[in-house]
Amino acid sequence: MGERGSPNDPAPARTIHMPTGPSFMTVTLLDAILFAIMLVSALLAMVRGFSREILSVVSWLVAAAAAFFFYKPLTPYAAEYIASDTVAMVAAAAAIFLVVLIIVSFITLRIADFIIDSRIGALDRTLGFIFGAVRGLLLVVVAMLFFNWLAPENQPDWIAGARSKPFLDNLGQQLVAALPDNPEEVILDSIRGPQDADGVPEGTATPGEPTSIEGVIEGTDTPAQPAN
Repeated sequence: MGERGSPNDPAPARTIHMPTGPSFMTVTLLDAILFAIMLVSALLAMVRGFSREILSVVSWLVAAAAAFFFYKPLTPYAAEYIASDTVAMVAAAAAIFLVVLIIVSFITLRIADFIIDSRIGALDRTLGFIFGAVRGLLLVVVAMLFFNWLAPENQPDWIAGARSKPFLDNLGQQLVAALPDNPEEVILDSIRGPQDADGVPEGTATPGEPTSIEGVIEGTDTPAQPAN
């Protein structure tokens, strides 16, 4: 029979194998930045309340929609004081946006204050904390998308080796996949409006066509015929 070790003999040392390679990532500055942004955003949203945060977003959306749909009637008035048509159009849209934003924000602020002071105020603040954390996460995801686009290779170790890097990249890819194939064209098409088969925006007069009812009656918009 083999010899048994004495109970007083030291136990054999165990070898601990630490994982290596890209699968083993440590907490880096990027993880700390992500945590800090999410925490600050969550605390701010908790203080303001979920209803105020949502209504604030609604106010911006309403102001943007008002500027998008109503800038054309105001552009001629702005053009009386601004020489450039493009600058006049931008000024008209900006004026509508600011006025509507101030009015809608005043209304939504009163609604949010009423909700916070009600019995569901605690729930409103809890939901605000969650909303703020998600908002902070999305901010970092979008920032990481731009960083990956600007520097796809040779990224600093505190970014490439962060624990949150794969998670942020995965969320960023999902956001990009949710966008249309050509977002620039979609935005430009919505601004230009519907077009006819020739690619000319509907309502745009072609050469030789009158541009108004007065032009049809008086013939002022009809181009002059060259003399023979």
